[in-house]
Amino acid sequence: MHQPLHVERHFTASELVRDLVIGMSDGLTVPFALAAGLSGTDVVTTTVVVTAGLAEVAAGSIAMGLGGYLAAKSDAEHYASEKHREEVEVVELPDVEREEVAVVFRDYGLTEDQIEPILQAFEKNHPAWVDFMMRFELGLEEPDPRRALRSALTIAGAYIAGGLIPLSPYMVVAYPRQGLIISVVVTAVALAIFGYIKGHFTGTRPARSALHTTLIGGLAATAAFVIARMFSS
Repeated sequence: MHQPLHVERHFTASELVRDLVIGMSDGLTVPFALAAGLSGTDVVTTTVVVTAGLAEVAAGSIAMGLGGYLAAKSDAEHYASEKHREEVEVVELPDVEREEVAVVFRDYGLTEDQIEPILQAFEKNHPAWVDFMMRFELGLEEPDPRRALRSALTIAGAYIAGGLIPLSPYMVVAYPRQGLIISVVVTAVALAIFGYIKGHFTGTRPARSALHTTLIGGLAATAAFVIARMFSS
């Protein structure tokens, strides 16, 4: 009798989701707060609100994308620096590195007799030794060399997509305060949908993720709205 094929499904796009969350959440809240603050005044028209909002979306997406790019580049540079240090240490300080490997395996319950063959194998294979130390001593995974550009584009794109949602009502109504009411509803719905999708892909209960994202995003948008109104009044 054949055993059924066991297929493991693991979510492996955590960095992509993180970038999408960063870009989309900021895109939904910051332009919303700006537009809401401006719509509370009597002298501002919907044209002004939309123009100011689009300018903020453009500037914000560039700034957020650049931040994502620099963060990813910094991670890559840090990994390269630590890897070079480990490569030097396994040559110049092998006894110290052997003990560090042994400590890791002792924590997993291996005996000295079981650890010794592993140490001997690492001494004959320095690249594997360095890779082990990077992963289990330092907790570092080698970053994707394309990560920086991809992160920048993902965050910037998500910010633009998120920012256009709260601005869209102002593009189809005559008065800013009408746009504000619709924008509140549209933004809340967008946060809930975004949270549901995020929960589906990350393994969290989608309904709970939707509620959590809506509450957190709503609080952030409310705080930003209050500050914007304080400066615009």
